[in-house]
Amino acid sequence: SGLIGRSWAMVFAAGGFKVKLYDIAQQQLMSALENIRQQVKEMEKLGVLKGALSADQQLALISVCTDLKAAAEGATFIQECTPENLELKKKIFGQLDLIVDDNVILSSSTSCLLPSKLFTGLKHVKQCIVSHPVNPPYFVPLVEIVPHPETDPSTTERTYALMKKIGQSPVKLSREIEGFVLNRLQYAVISEAWRLVGEGVISPTDLDLVMSDGLGMRYAFIGPLETMHLNAEGVSNYCERYAEGMRLVLNTFGPVPEFSGETVQKVNQALSEKIPVVPKALDARRKWRDECLTGLAKLKTQMKSD
Repeated sequence: SGLIGRSWAMVFAAGGFKVKLYDIAQQQLMSALENIRQQVKEMEKLGVLKGALSADQQLALISVCTDLKAAAEGATFIQECTPENLELKKKIFGQLDLIVDDNVILSSSTSCLLPSKLFTGLKHVKQCIVSHPVNPPYFVPLVEIVPHPETDPSTTERTYALMKKIGQSPVKLSREIEGFVLNRLQYAVISEAWRLVGEGVISPTDLDLVMSDGLGMRYAFIGPLETMHLNAEGVSNYCERYAEGMRLVLNTFGPVPEFSGETVQKVNQALSEKIPVVPKALDARRKWRDECLTGLAKLKTQMKSD
């Protein structure tokens, strides 16, 4: 019932589903419920609440439980949201494996642990899948659906259909791969950003501006492949024009950074001047980020309906 678990609970309730939020500590669950109530009420007030139900109707769908067996009873889909710790996740799935039937889907929110490391050896492995959200899931709809080598295709299809039903934007990976797709793309950007700042080509503040006021504005609506398509007379024409230049630039990229030493200090100092590393300042900036994402999501929904 941490940040990701709360967000998932809100997303499923917005889709009209009954949700049982499980945790080992009752106090943590009470805190989570109150936080969810505040968020849902605030979004209703701002007119950005997801789904067709009112805030009170959505909140009525969410209950809490400290007993795993009771939490799993009657469930058709279980989304695990424990910390990113392999042994802890394996322990939870091992416990679930003993109490679920042959129809429930066991899904993990992991951002980097491979399904083969999480689910291999489970009796219900065919029902296991990774559904990796983007933080925060309520405001950013993408979900990466990643199968275990033994996952039944029907598990993938049912998970995909459920994510569509609750208003998320699911994508299906044909097989597992380190970092899945989102983090592979994200780390490629971070890696080059780190090198450019570390080599003194650009300041950390200006580097972020290149993305927020440059590439990011396009990428909020279209991806890199469609960008290629539109920036020439189709992808084939883009490759004819720019392939040589792209290869020339890409061949100048350096090795994978260590993410340590002077560059850490340089980036940390620049970001800390903008957003001090204290809970109040970080939380305020996260709140601002979520408000921006809410507004963007609303704009994208309007544009699609137009």
